[in-house]
Amino acid sequence: VDRVAEDEGLKQSLRLALLGGKPVIQRVYEQVAGVLDEAYVATDDERIEAVVKAFGGKVVMTSIDHKSGTDRCYEAFTKVGQGYDVIVNIQGDEPFIRHSQLEAVKSCFDDASTQIATLVKPGKDRLPGRTGVKVHLENYGTAHSITLRNLYIHDVNGSLVKKQGGGSGIYIVNEGEKPSIFDGLTIENCIIRRCERNGIIWWGYVTRDFWHPNRHVVVRNNLIEGVPGDGIVPIGCDSAVIEYNRIKNCPDLLPDGEFAAGIWPWSCDNTLIQFIEVSDHKAPGDAQGFDSDNNCNNTIIQYNYSHDNEGGFLLICNTGETGMPENIGTNNTLIQGNISINDGNRTKKIGTGFFSPSIHISGPAKGSTLRHNIIHVTKKVNSDVQRCLLSATQSYGDADSTTVCENLFYVAENSCFLLGNSTNNFFKDNCYLGNIKNIPEDEGATYENKTYSNMIKNDLSGVESLKPFLHSVNTPTGELQIVDSDAINSFFSK
Repeated sequence: VDRVAEDEGLKQSLRLALLGGKPVIQRVYEQVAGVLDEAYVATDDERIEAVVKAFGGKVVMTSIDHKSGTDRCYEAFTKVGQGYDVIVNIQGDEPFIRHSQLEAVKSCFDDASTQIATLVKPGKDRLPGRTGVKVHLENYGTAHSITLRNLYIHDVNGSLVKKQGGGSGIYIVNEGEKPSIFDGLTIENCIIRRCERNGIIWWGYVTRDFWHPNRHVVVRNNLIEGVPGDGIVPIGCDSAVIEYNRIKNCPDLLPDGEFAAGIWPWSCDNTLIQFIEVSDHKAPGDAQGFDSDNNCNNTIIQYNYSHDNEGGFLLICNTGETGMPENIGTNNTLIQGNISINDGNRTKKIGTGFFSPSIHISGPAKGSTLRHNIIHVTKKVNSDVQRCLLSATQSYGDADSTTVCENLFYVAENSCFLLGNSTNNFFKDNCYLGNIKNIPEDEGATYENKTYSNMIKNDLSGVESLKPFLHSVNTPTGELQIVDSDAINSFFSK
């Protein structure tokens, strides 16, 4: 209720919201003052300053130009001039905040590594756009050296539908008519569990006629577990480095018609994706471990371990539906030194049947190169699974100038290559083990490899027998298996 509060001590009439005869701001102050060591009201309004002084509270006047409460808190902190270890930001319209809630936030800082904490109330119903942590630039300019570290983000109940806005663990946004970019953004040592729909995603400048990419972006040492949709998707970045991350146990929750994959750049240049383990993706559409996607130049995907992803190991995609400035194409992707075991083994029928090639090139992707990869294809769980080794399909055009050199393809049962209407393919010095049909013309092709055959003879699954190509890495978020670059390069050099 908006009433006139008259207090002779204020020497003026104020129009403030009252609650039980007291201004709401006083109710909030009294709730928190007994729990925190000190409490201040930070405001830019002289009327509020007067009210706080009248009831005996502490108040700090701050600038009217702040864009967030965090900015206002920081100015108040600098003006107070005390060396506090922790600042708690409480909104002035929360009179019912409980002591137990404040104590819960304070307890987070008993761990010396905690840098930020917040109260969260889980939602029972799925809502679009829900996210655990959002970093948002709009008409800001350049933000330098932003770090998200050691976060545990879990149980975000967002929408499972991408077009509705989905949901995510971490959401990075930069936008506005005034170019606003991150120059130095690091996301590391974070655990994201059971966040729906996605893990770590972006939104930024994506068209080439207003191209303002983020730079010096690093995403490393993160665990994404129990996330059904996209794992890590940088958007609008140049030279992002995605490394030493683990994605696993992706549940089968997405509705039919939804597409998702483990790690993939979109509208990015010069992305480096390396030393990562991705497994267990089950999305109805795509569901590969890795993807080089639309409007991207010079993506490198190397020394990663992909296994048990139902849609396959790799997608290289250019839908071809739009051209410049929205889509420069998918150009000059390099895929090298990766190991794929038991990818593309769909367990249920999707809109395209059981389509799940180990490698899928969709649309007019140009200049892709695959070298020094091991594609180890085990037996199908369902005879209807359409799991060829490499499928090139049409989407407003066909792939062009794909190079496939010095790879090893192993199949436990019949498989094939389906290159469709793709053009200027170049195959050289690949090894084909098993009953593989439609092998392209390949100068230097071999059909046996004693070293490899001896390695797998007692374990055709490859899970244990191919471990000499892998090594374990302990990160702050757990252990992962990655490809030993020296071991796989040495194998192919022989």
